[in-house]
Amino acid sequence: MDKKYILAVDGGSQSSKILIFDLEGNIVCEDKQPLKPYHLPEPGIVEHPDDDLWDSICVASKKTMAKFEGDPKDIIAVGLCTIRFCRALLKKDGSLYSPVMSWMDQRVSVKHEQVSDEIAYVTTSSGYITHRFTGEFNDTAANYAGMWPMDSDKWDWLPDDQIAEYNLTRDMLFNLKMPGDILGYVTKEAAEATGIPEGLPVVATANDKAVEALGAGCVGENTAVISLGTYIAGMVQGSMNYKDAQKFWTNYASEPKKYLYESNGVRRGMWMVSWFKNVLGESYEELAKSKGYSCAEEMMNAEAEQVPAGSDGLMTVLDWLAPADQPFKKGIMIGFDGRHGRAHMYRSILEAIALTIRNNVADMCQEMSITLENLIISGGGSNSDLFMQIFADVFGLPTRRNVVNGAAAVGSAICAAVAVGAYPDFQTAAEHMVKFSDTFVPNKENTQMYLEMNEVYYDMSRRTDPILRETYKIFH
Repeated sequence: MDKKYILAVDGGSQSSKILIFDLEGNIVCEDKQPLKPYHLPEPGIVEHPDDDLWDSICVASKKTMAKFEGDPKDIIAVGLCTIRFCRALLKKDGSLYSPVMSWMDQRVSVKHEQVSDEIAYVTTSSGYITHRFTGEFNDTAANYAGMWPMDSDKWDWLPDDQIAEYNLTRDMLFNLKMPGDILGYVTKEAAEATGIPEGLPVVATANDKAVEALGAGCVGENTAVISLGTYIAGMVQGSMNYKDAQKFWTNYASEPKKYLYESNGVRRGMWMVSWFKNVLGESYEELAKSKGYSCAEEMMNAEAEQVPAGSDGLMTVLDWLAPADQPFKKGIMIGFDGRHGRAHMYRSILEAIALTIRNNVADMCQEMSITLENLIISGGGSNSDLFMQIFADVFGLPTRRNVVNGAAAVGSAICAAVAVGAYPDFQTAAEHMVKFSDTFVPNKENTQMYLEMNEVYYDMSRRTDPILRETYKIFH
């Protein structure tokens, strides 16, 4: 029998990625197209310009299909994953009334405002892209967290009178499907635009974080996934819809009627690594290359591996981006002495990320009365052996990373495989398609060091906030 393949759409905040997998979760080919810079016409307005979400998918799809050496007829489904918390306003024909609102746009946090009679539909990024692919007005129910008239127990729209409270009517909303359901089929027009074969089923997934968690192997309440991106958070999957949680929030999972629990996060997580590399400057990049390293990050990690756990007392507080309700907060590095250099500073940043997430995840697990047994690290930061070991030591847990860093694409492929019957259920599909490369075992001495360090670090902001409140009066 001919080998079969899944095409996965992974629409992220920085680029649109298209990957083709075999049914064992191996990447056959892939490509991507960067998104355009955000359109920022006025404070609080953050838009994806023109038709960028769709146009970038078209370009990336054609590049990926050009690399595919198999028979396009052996591609059996398309899994669709897009950015969460976006909002798209569509005309009656399904075309954009205005550019798609980013998750950072302040309008997505409030009720819809019907500014024109031309607006016929209000949907998510996944709903809009579904329509571009299929011509259908269908969307996954699992991408409607936030300001939407959703019954999170039933995964369905609220009654009409409650929908009206959101300045919407039922006929303005898309039809909802579950993760693993077929949303529609690739139209002739979409096939011409993307190079993806006409007639392929397009399959619902969820919001991008939930799809990433599924693709990383987050199953059961004893395994947490840490997603290393611009925003970093810990995630655990379960079956209970917690509505009044204090230390985490409940999201839809990428499996029907299951939920993803997300800890509080770090808002400028891996951005900090880029920031520090830029602080070091071009001369550091040149020095790294002269010493045979492939990039500056590789030398940064090599240097920081020589620094002991705890960075000889140098600690970092990660408030490089202040919360809106606490504008006085600033980033801090505290504890310098003559031993410290750039390697200490870099390691301290990595330790701060791991400690902050460890504390947030611990708060979440305590509230849910669960105990973690395993940790999975997802995202580009997992390429660093040093960072992986720091996470293992800080959490005191065996810590794994995936073969495929782009776990959202794997999760998208899993949903598609289930939809077309390649696997009987999500669990079986994940067992076949999620692959781990290696496991990092905690160093007991380092774990003890971090436990002692965390007694100070956990409560550090309470001690430093009074100083920052005073300096804010001067420097805000």
